[in-house]
Amino acid sequence: MPKGTGIQLNDNNDSGEILDIKINPVRDAEGKILSGFVVGDTLEQNKALILISNQGEMKLSPQIGVGIEGAILSEDFLEYRHRIRKHFAIDGLNVTRLDLYMNKPFRVDAGY
Repeated sequence: MPKGTGIQLNDNNDSGEILDIKINPVRDAEGKILSGFVVGDTLEQNKALILISNQGEMKLSPQIGVGIEGAILSEDFLEYRHRIRKHFAIDGLNVTRLDLYMNKPFRVDAGY
């Protein structure tokens, strides 16, 4: 399975808690569950998780985590731009565009 493919998490378009595992049970004629986890493209959710997590919060990758909420109170956006590039690279993401400036829309384009 490619790096950008895996179990999906709920987003704003789904029912249930955001970031919970997305489950869509598929049953056979007898009512037995054949599958349940939704598998698909995880690129956007991986980027979001790296941005919102702090270092140490991801059990399997404790070195990854930007902690972007700290940027709200910071005026050093250069530090956060470096942090985003560094932590995305650790996960194998190549940042092609990163806009994080005072009073400007935030944007990060990256891919595996």
